[in-house]
Amino acid sequence: METLNKVKCGKTVTVTKISGQGAVKRRIMDMGITKGTTIYVRKTAPLGDPVEITVRGYELSLRKADAQMIETE
Repeated sequence: METLNKVKCGKTVTVTKISGQGAVKRRIMDMGITKGTTIYVRKTAPLGDPVEITVRGYELSLRKADAQMIETE
């Protein structure tokens, strides 16, 4: 298993776990990222932050710190 911030561009992964606590975890889940959700990594900014993904049919940009909390397979 690896975290979302380490997934290469062009890969599709499935969320297995969301770590973190409180408001941060709730915010990630409110964006539609829940266990079992498929995520396509579209691109990464030149310095690696943020990461642009496609989840549930829409594009979303995540900070690397938030992407690090999402475990994938």
